[in-house]
Amino acid sequence: MSVEFKDYYTTLGLSRDATPDEIKKAFRKLARIHHPDVAKDKAASDAKFKEINEANEVLSDPVKRRKYDELGADWQAYEGAGAPPSGGNRGPQGFRRRPHPSASGAQDYEFNFGGSTGFSDFFEQYFGTRHGGGFAEHPGMSGPQAGADTEADLMVSLEEALHGGERMIRLERMDPATRQATTRKIRLKIPPGVRDGQRLRTAGHGGEGHDGGPAGDLYLRVRLAAHPDYSVHGNDLHYELTLTPWEAVLGTTVNVPLPGGRQGKLKVPSGTGSGQQLRLRGLGLPNRDGSKGDLYAVVAIALPSTLTDEERALWEKLAATSNFKPRAES
Repeated sequence: MSVEFKDYYTTLGLSRDATPDEIKKAFRKLARIHHPDVAKDKAASDAKFKEINEANEVLSDPVKRRKYDELGADWQAYEGAGAPPSGGNRGPQGFRRRPHPSASGAQDYEFNFGGSTGFSDFFEQYFGTRHGGGFAEHPGMSGPQAGADTEADLMVSLEEALHGGERMIRLERMDPATRQATTRKIRLKIPPGVRDGQRLRTAGHGGEGHDGGPAGDLYLRVRLAAHPDYSVHGNDLHYELTLTPWEAVLGTTVNVPLPGGRQGKLKVPSGTGSGQQLRLRGLGLPNRDGSKGDLYAVVAIALPSTLTDEERALWEKLAATSNFKPRAES
């Protein structure tokens, strides 16, 4: 199966020596522009948002980024072969080369999801969990044999994790013997509160059985898409709230973006410190019992990098008049 190389640095508008902080900033900037909640063209923005997330998934992970950089200019030597630079039958995450039968007689098939899972074939080949097959034929055994299970990654947005959703998965299977492709569409329900790493099962959509044996199952492993505003911690959401020193000292009321594109008012009490978490109840991910996690605004205090003469004079006056002593004097 021919695989199109993905230039993740170009996707995020970065050079190959970009720092982790530059990667984080580039992702957030582009994700806010193309997030389906704010974009006018929902279909186009959804596809672009997935491309940005995939690039961030690889470049923000030191292990994945190193493997990606090892491909370098020689990526075409591995295109379609399913083999990483180190060679062998398995890629970085266990991707198997196909369509050759295994030593035991197992008949493997190529599975192509056409990007409907949210990840490209390039990602799945070198960084994903996609695998699948027909049936495992064991010497001496006869009669019906069950088909093998198929597994792949499924990118799920935070909005889908919050409210649930439905995805139409297009599964294309190539028979290695005849080189004939069959395509079927699967309607997949994404339950509210789905977690990263959770596997969603659709029965009977894996490899075909042998001699009347049942088909295997399809498992889609959830990979929560990174969000420009929130990070997920269990069933809670964290939002980085940046305050000026005077806002933290005096207290203030700020607007906080809420899931779904809404805005909420949050009162920041006087004397709020860096790292303090301000809770907005019930705005996190749902639990199985119907309850919800919370949204926490995690405070970060920003300091000015440059000062005018007037500003410096005011800070010096504050330093001279303040009784605040955070450190014990020796």
